[in-house]
Amino acid sequence: MLVDAVESVLAQSYRPLEILIVDDGSTDDTPGVADALAVDHPEVRAIHMPNAGPGVAREAGRRQARGEFVQYLDSDDVLLPGKFQSQVRALRAQPECGVCYGMTRYIDESGEGADRAWRRTGERIERMFPSFLVDRWWGTSTPLYRRSVTDAAGPWSALRNEEDWEYDCRVAVLGRPLAYVSEFVSEQRGHAADRLSRDGSSDPAKLRDRAAAHALILGHAERAGIGPQQEEMRHFVRELFLLARQCGAAGLGFEARHLHALAVRAARGGEDGRIDLRIYGALASVLGWDRMGSLTCALDRRRARRGKP
Repeated sequence: MLVDAVESVLAQSYRPLEILIVDDGSTDDTPGVADALAVDHPEVRAIHMPNAGPGVAREAGRRQARGEFVQYLDSDDVLLPGKFQSQVRALRAQPECGVCYGMTRYIDESGEGADRAWRRTGERIERMFPSFLVDRWWGTSTPLYRRSVTDAAGPWSALRNEEDWEYDCRVAVLGRPLAYVSEFVSEQRGHAADRLSRDGSSDPAKLRDRAAAHALILGHAERAGIGPQQEEMRHFVRELFLLARQCGAAGLGFEARHLHALAVRAARGGEDGRIDLRIYGALASVLGWDRMGSLTCALDRRRARRGKP
């Protein structure tokens, strides 16, 4: 898949370009493949580092990148040949825009993909906030950033889960308009190999990172002026509350209590102030955050089996 990803960049109609392959402490044959690609193609450089996670790996590449525009690309996805040409053209025609995106197509494990835009990449959206508070509605392969924007957003975090969502919410705080090209620019590939996001609702280490990312994202949203009356913030309060329960069920009492406090803070001043949050906090202070999380997550699973919301 790494070779496919690199070849999709080499196939771009736009020049000049440079490709930085960051080998994040790989234990398979990635280091040799990366070095071979660097030998075969003058546009390619290989960077080898001890394993530190996806955010730190992307930051290592960002620091060494010399171009006017920055494209992040995971090794299991590919770009389509006209991506850079159309997106660079759009950004140069709209100097007020900081990021350009287009449509991404999802390719499943069998290699099949429908000709429809994945997530919200087929929609023309003016700015990243407030919609990015609901979810990261594009893939890493979708956007092209101005280098000035990545410099202003600052370094990637060392989080290993939801680090990409947190990073894009930092970009969103800058408030720059989005440029859009109404064409397919990349393909997100499904596969059976391991992904960092798997088991994110039950693995304690992943839940800790998700809790930290959610706390940072809330801070970004508040700095951007997204208030409790907006639907996107109400959605995020529900996400904080759900994650608090999941953390409690996984034995992460500190994270559960902290996320609950953040949810209360974010809901304050809203239409109802989320009475359920206050009730949950009162019960958890008596029963314990771990036990309360386990009980409510069990109830959530039971309701889901019965088809109830």
